[in-house]
Amino acid sequence: MEKVQFVDLYPQYLELKSEIDATLVDVIRHSRFIGGKPVADFEADLASSVGTKYACGVANATSALWITLKSLGVSNGDEVITTPLSAFPTTEAILLNGADAVFADIDPDTYQIDPVEIEKKITPKTKAILPVHLYGIPVDLDRITAIAEKFRIPVVEDCAQAQGARYRGKRVGSIGVAGCFSFFPSKNLGAWGDGGAVCTNDSQIDRFVRMFSNHGRLEKYTHEIPGANERLDALHAAVLRLKLKKLDEWNAKRREIADFYSEALAKIEEVKVPKCYPNSEPVWHLYVIQAKRRDELATYLREKNIATGLHYPLPLHLQPAMGGEKRRGELPRVERITEEILSLPMYPHLPLEHAKRVVAEIENFYASRP
Repeated sequence: MEKVQFVDLYPQYLELKSEIDATLVDVIRHSRFIGGKPVADFEADLASSVGTKYACGVANATSALWITLKSLGVSNGDEVITTPLSAFPTTEAILLNGADAVFADIDPDTYQIDPVEIEKKITPKTKAILPVHLYGIPVDLDRITAIAEKFRIPVVEDCAQAQGARYRGKRVGSIGVAGCFSFFPSKNLGAWGDGGAVCTNDSQIDRFVRMFSNHGRLEKYTHEIPGANERLDALHAAVLRLKLKKLDEWNAKRREIADFYSEALAKIEEVKVPKCYPNSEPVWHLYVIQAKRRDELATYLREKNIATGLHYPLPLHLQPAMGGEKRRGELPRVERITEEILSLPMYPHLPLEHAKRVVAEIENFYASRP
């Protein structure tokens, strides 16, 4: 039986093959691989897509978060509030600035950081709030921004999994002081390697990110500050610019698959499907259910040649680097959720027949194991 892939990126290339091939040949012919027109053109298109004045390409989303927080003055002794349910780089970016990551528990229905828990965690040391639009589902930005305004704390949006998502009609990444994006190959807008960007309406943030990511300079031989080599390569930018034109179409296909999953799986008592906040338009980078006997189900699906994933099996506060098991019990919601979450196959070119197979086998699993 044909394998149901968790993600398959090759169809994206086939859909754009002639344009991508021609574009790459053009970049190679001009042999300008660092910066230059391909990067500038992509940054302009990205800013237009997100709805911000500025967009600066960087090496990856970790760099985007790290440098953006640095631009806000986050440093030793400061605190940044974020979610415990995310990839480790969200926390890593805070730690790289010498600050402490403070975790606020999640809303178990949406998997997103809970605004009520954010407010409980605010102290005089809180320098920023870093919500993650996890799995491509926008967080409750109304309540988070209201809290941020009340305490005069900037909000930096981690949009690594949410390229193209909207909240009240606005693209995520345009609502906080800055939005940080990932172009890891499997993301909704994926490069052919690592890549990231910072989008903002703040000229000073854009200037700092642009300068720091290029060895602390805006002019070739004048280094205003110590920086780093965190630039977006021209080949990646050229590919991303072509894929950006397909982003809305591909995200719409993800929503169709997610809608099918949600309707079909809602009938299974042992499965809980994800919810979204009102006034939001998700882009379903991942489709994550809560499933009873999760590990048994994953094994069963693997035996049926269906791939699944875990995003994420261990909350960030329980990672060894963050204290490990001695912290168990601090955040009960996320600790419970991570025992049951399971990521189902999701990508824009996923055949509907494959999605139907996924649902059918989940039904079979629970029907045969009452």
